[in-house]
Amino acid sequence: MPFPTVVRRMAASSSPRKNSLMKNWFAVEAIPIYVIIGGVLVGATWYMGRLATGPSVIWTKNNPTPWNTIQPDQGTKIMAVNQKFEKSWSRDKL
Repeated sequence: MPFPTVVRRMAASSSPRKNSLMKNWFAVEAIPIYVIIGGVLVGATWYMGRLATGPSVIWTKNNPTPWNTIQPDQGTKIMAVNQKFEKSWSRDKL
């Protein structure tokens, strides 16, 4: 069988509807944009969650001053550059 006949048979065996769906579903060159936007959305969601559970945010009236429970040897930051803390602060209840 010559090569063009094989190609025509393979093209005829797959449905034209499936080919048009995969061709029009998304552009291959847009995949990096999808990955970047997905990463930005995940990062923004994580950061907003971190801000919402910080020590200066009050969610309940049971503990109106949660920042007073932080001890001097506890760190509240993501990364401490020049300090050395023995413990890391964590919020027990919202």
